[in-house]
Amino acid sequence: MEMPLSRDLIVVSGTTHPALAAAITARLGATLGRVRFNRFSNENLKVCVEENVRDRDVFVLQTSCSPVNESFMETLILIDALRSASAGRITAVLPYFPYARSDKQDEPGISITARLVADLLVTAGAHRVLALDLHSPQVMGFFRIPIDHLTAIPVLCEALLAKDPTVERVVVATDIGEAKDAGRFAARMKLPLAVIDKRRTGDDEHAMPTAIAGDVRGRHALIVDDEIATGGTILEAVGLVRRMGAAGVEAAVVHPVLSGNAIERLRGSSLERLLVTDTIPLPPEKRDPRIEVVSVAPLLADAIGRIHRGESLYDMASRR
Repeated sequence: MEMPLSRDLIVVSGTTHPALAAAITARLGATLGRVRFNRFSNENLKVCVEENVRDRDVFVLQTSCSPVNESFMETLILIDALRSASAGRITAVLPYFPYARSDKQDEPGISITARLVADLLVTAGAHRVLALDLHSPQVMGFFRIPIDHLTAIPVLCEALLAKDPTVERVVVATDIGEAKDAGRFAARMKLPLAVIDKRRTGDDEHAMPTAIAGDVRGRHALIVDDEIATGGTILEAVGLVRRMGAAGVEAAVVHPVLSGNAIERLRGSSLERLLVTDTIPLPPEKRDPRIEVVSVAPLLADAIGRIHRGESLYDMASRR
């Protein structure tokens, strides 16, 4: 159902996720603002805002996906172009936050890059940020402007319950750090919770699950995480719950990063189903019959409408 808004609102999009931008604007009953992107032979980028944005409430949709650094630079230039065009307020809508995992200095001499991303967004001209399922909530503290942090967990839960409401499941957290979010899945779906004890052995992103707290025997294990990158964490968890006697295994994650050889690993695993959202577009080479996508467009459109009208997002942010 469309939600007509005043003509002062305008949504513009970068080039990373046009399908999501179209779905959000259709939900809002709005049209997408015209922006021209020119890429030159020297790899420089020119962004020209061809819509009248003077004194208007502008929402910039851009997710983080390959090529990550080029996409983020495009975001900054687009925001700066909107500022130059006298936009009244600029909200950066970031379904998947750039460098979300670089949120702490876990060894000497490295950048806390998520903080740098926050600083650059402010410098470019963003007045506020709307983000989904940050890897760590501490990223919100990196901003000197308002940030609204929402979760797509209810969207995933509704999709799971709508398709298989009678399946006897147990929610499985991939590690203790994911136990809180997994607990939200379990609470919303009224399911028991199990937690995997996972140990990393080096810098190769390979995680080894060693034990599980909770009973998965004879149940369908629902492994949950905020994202799937190389697939190591989730697919090692699949192997463990299988060995522990799970009757079936599926996974639900918000952000389908699927980097490296993740798709090949998925195709060679015994995972029966992977439910993801469309915070990141899935190109043809990353598609698989076991991957099912549910859209966050209604969630983001609702949030954009509320921000534009000056309404609270408290009940949305508290659906966890």
